[in-house]
Amino acid sequence: MAARTPEPRGQVTTEPEPPRVTTLELFFDLVFVFTITQLTTVLFRAPNGRGLLQVVEMLGVIWWMYGGYVWMTNAVRANTGARRLLLLGGMGGFLVLSLAIPSAFGGSGLVFGLAYLVVVFVHSILFTRAAAVSAARAIITLAPYNLGSAAVILAGGALGGRMQYILWGAAAAFEWLTPAIRGTKGFVVAAGHFVERHALVVIIAIGESIVAIGIGGSTLPIDAALVGVALLGLALSGCLWWLYFSGHEGHGERALAMLPVTERAWASLVGFGYWHLPMLFGILAVASVEREAAEHPFTAASWARAAILAVGVAAYCAGNGLFRRTLHLHGFGTRAATGVLALATMPLGALVAPSAEIAALVAVLGAGFYAAPNTAAA
Repeated sequence: MAARTPEPRGQVTTEPEPPRVTTLELFFDLVFVFTITQLTTVLFRAPNGRGLLQVVEMLGVIWWMYGGYVWMTNAVRANTGARRLLLLGGMGGFLVLSLAIPSAFGGSGLVFGLAYLVVVFVHSILFTRAAAVSAARAIITLAPYNLGSAAVILAGGALGGRMQYILWGAAAAFEWLTPAIRGTKGFVVAAGHFVERHALVVIIAIGESIVAIGIGGSTLPIDAALVGVALLGLALSGCLWWLYFSGHEGHGERALAMLPVTERAWASLVGFGYWHLPMLFGILAVASVEREAAEHPFTAASWARAAILAVGVAAYCAGNGLFRRTLHLHGFGTRAATGVLALATMPLGALVAPSAEIAALVAVLGAGFYAAPNTAAA
């Protein structure tokens, strides 16, 4: 066997370390999750078809661009003053957009549209600084799609009324159909950074349900009823955490990293883009009803709120199962079955109390964990 030639003293390996999530990106995520809080407020105030449509349309376009920023920071390091300032500018756009969410369909739609345009513009400028030439070229071909959607959202916000619903729905659909038109050619995903970034935003978003309980009970006396419903809400949030992170940490990163570059980009888009969308909707749907449960734990909720809670958990389970299947992880079948069973808890909220429905959901999810204790990678 040939002798190994020692490296000169003081010389370091030239292989670059994979990018990890920075504190600036975590700061960005904290600003972004404010949008989840605001969307929760919309659904809490309007637990009906109109409120649901508003939340779905806004979440659709917002999550598309948040994902765009994850792809951008995966390829571009914010290691210069100019880049950090631009990223802070994108954060400012998300903050203003979030402030406009509660009345976006009642007067602040134009502000939402202008802020969204800023978010898209900053993203396009920063992405052209990617070290990989293929990624820089790829964003040049993708930017017109994003800017076109932003223009449609701006027009809808300016027009208001029925046209706003039509244009914002069309913009959301067009954005999520863009990959089918353009594909993911040219994008290279660093698996560790990508998985960690999404895990952080999910755990922060789950914390929103805890905040919702605190808001709902902030003006109430601390008695056994409030403590009980708060602990039930915490248990349900813990179940959402368990669904996502059990058998995912480490396994998901390895599964994504093992895929060829072109397949990895598509799996990243599908798993962390499409399938995280119903999970985020589920989180904010749960939070909107937990806020009501904290205020009226033993009063029967409306059928609409009971449905939002059950459907929210079912959507989260379905999205999580499809996400795991995309990454070739175990657990799809169990999560699909758990989601179906979650729908059966709806009458408890409408006929008994939201606290009863939450308790039943905790039991259903807990039974799902027991039925599938091993959720490691396939």
